[in-house]
Amino acid sequence: MRYFEISVSMTKEAEKQRVREILTNYLEINQNRKTPERYAILDAVYDMDGHFAIEDLSTELEARNFRVSRATLYNTMRLFIELRLVIRHRFIGRTMYEACFNNEEHIHQVCTVCGNVTEVVSPGIHKSIEETKLFRFRRDGYTLYIYGVCSTCQARITRQKKNNKK
Repeated sequence: MRYFEISVSMTKEAEKQRVREILTNYLEINQNRKTPERYAILDAVYDMDGHFAIEDLSTELEARNFRVSRATLYNTMRLFIELRLVIRHRFIGRTMYEACFNNEEHIHQVCTVCGNVTEVVSPGIHKSIEETKLFRFRRDGYTLYIYGVCSTCQARITRQKKNNKK
């Protein structure tokens, strides 16, 4: 394993440890049970790459031989959203989730044709949002959605138009 791979994996493990601490503190302060299901779901969420649906999370847990009910998944995800460990996105026709610890401020490109979602980095937009004066409001983070047509769909549409003209 190269240095970069070691550094990334240690960072990911440190992040998982931190979110586990946040969950533990919340559960102890509110005198809630520290169930193995909550921690298994949290670990699976933070092992997932990018956006995922509840079905993807369920499949991941089953692959780990850890079965939980849909009700437990939804209730646990609601708790994680409240704790700001997970963010829920309502993309075109589907609900997706994403681990968001240390990643609360980002931009999504959403294709209105195929539904593909990609993340974009834009320091200019970040700076503009940081400089925006808000009235009686404390900003905690943001997620921006830019809707349009991806290049793959645009190429397909262009080909279809050319074929229809023939």
